[in-house]
Amino acid sequence: MGSASPSTWTFLTNHTHVLLVIADDPTVRVRDIADQVGITERAVQRIVHELVECGYLTVEKHGRRNHYQLDTSQHLRHPIERHHTVQDLLALGRD
Repeated sequence: MGSASPSTWTFLTNHTHVLLVIADDPTVRVRDIADQVGITERAVQRIVHELVECGYLTVEKHGRRNHYQLDTSQHLRHPIERHHTVQDLLALGRD
């Protein structure tokens, strides 16, 4: 069994990281999300699209900026986590 370097994996997915960044600043720019998460702007756009498509996020245009709103009552997707909501996930990051 090989050992992975600490920088090659994380416990949370990029989807979670994007959600956490947006939760902290609902008017954050895609460029800034990408910088904070360490992924491309294109990857952020894809993740945002998926989160919108599944009802976790809504996006409204305010002038040239996006304003994001999370639906924190949505349940997490994986069967092991299904009994938890987005609100529960956000609470972990704020403890």
